[in-house]
Amino acid sequence: MGGVRTAGDLVAWMQLTRRMKINQAKAYVAQKLDLNIQDLTNETIMSKVRTEKGLSSVIPDHVEYAGIAAKSKIARVLGIQIHSVDLYEQHMNR
Repeated sequence: MGGVRTAGDLVAWMQLTRRMKINQAKAYVAQKLDLNIQDLTNETIMSKVRTEKGLSSVIPDHVEYAGIAAKSKIARVLGIQIHSVDLYEQHMNR
């Protein structure tokens, strides 16, 4: 699906964290992003959505969120736990 150019990484997160099959994961991500499933593979649409929602991008100059901040946003948007985000937040709250 194209990783951070489209929604491939988001779909993969759902497959890994919720053990969803690919079609179920695509439907879940599309619903969370208020998109059609077909839009998940559209680089133009996904670039805009990723920027608006702070989900990182392949063009760092145009991205407010990168690294752990982007992962944290992804976890919130998809309603999942990401271990590295949890560890980071625990460390920051000490």
